[in-house]
Amino acid sequence: MLRIITTITLLIFALSVDAKKIAETANDIRPLLNGQQIPSVIITTIDNNKVDLLSIINDKKTILFFYRGGWCPFCNVQMGQLKAIEDELNVLGFQLIGVSTDSSEDLKKSIKNKELNYQLLSDYRSVVSKKFGIAFFASQQVTDQYLASLQLTNPLQKNEAGESRLVLPAPAIYVVDDKGLVQFSYVNVNYKVRLNEKLLLLAAKLVK
Repeated sequence: MLRIITTITLLIFALSVDAKKIAETANDIRPLLNGQQIPSVIITTIDNNKVDLLSIINDKKTILFFYRGGWCPFCNVQMGQLKAIEDELNVLGFQLIGVSTDSSEDLKKSIKNKELNYQLLSDYRSVVSKKFGIAFFASQQVTDQYLASLQLTNPLQKNEAGESRLVLPAPAIYVVDDKGLVQFSYVNVNYKVRLNEKLLLLAAKLVK
């Protein structure tokens, strides 16, 4: 009986840890960690198809990076830096995949304007970034500013206080092996600071 109770307790604990929620602020995020498995979660392709992220990773070594959207200048710089090392990543056996809150149509524009070869996926409702533990509520000021100046159409979600806010992902990069395990991760709540591409290449080279 004691063994059964212990097992049930551990299961409840595991489920509670796995149940990610949107953080109240960027400083409250609880990202997926090194050694953890990439979760099964539905994401949208540029053709507006709903698919499981795991089926896209498809047992391949993957560089998975989360960015806010094509409207973010810091994200655009990062996307260009990743484009510059894409061939080297491919030689190492990696595929490069970007995930943002952009709609499928906006992703198509980014691919065309930036002449990208790597894949972009839409997390328009922030379901995937929530599953990875990097989704957070923007402040009221940022929400109002972004809706007015950037004309974002992403759905607002209610925080614990019942206020409707924009949800954003903390910029993050995950280096994933062919078994779907995170071997290296970089998450920074300061959206202006991104991982240097040379450090990313070094981390990728260390993944067997």
